[in-house]
Amino acid sequence: MEMGNGNGELDGKVLQTFEKSFVQVQDILDQNRVLINEINQNHESRIADNLGRNVGLIRELNNNIRKVVHLYSLLSSNFSKSMEVNSDSRLDAKALHKRTRPPA
Repeated sequence: MEMGNGNGELDGKVLQTFEKSFVQVQDILDQNRVLINEINQNHESRIADNLGRNVGLIRELNNNIRKVVHLYSLLSSNFSKSMEVNSDSRLDAKALHKRTRPPA
């Protein structure tokens, strides 16, 4: 699947980077689901040790959320850069096409 600039190698690398980032995000979100379930169970139990454990679990959850925000920020930046590269490539192709046209 190409993004349109004709440079399949670059497009493939961009897509691999996006896919890797989305997999990382999904893994973290899956971890968060487990953490939230455990936090809820501990809260419902009202057992002092379990409630105390929630402090660490909530810290871990917050750190995971920071990681997801960071990964989405990188994805956004990489996407913008790839669009600029693709746009520049299309502009270069148009300019080349205009230059090689025989005079009318």
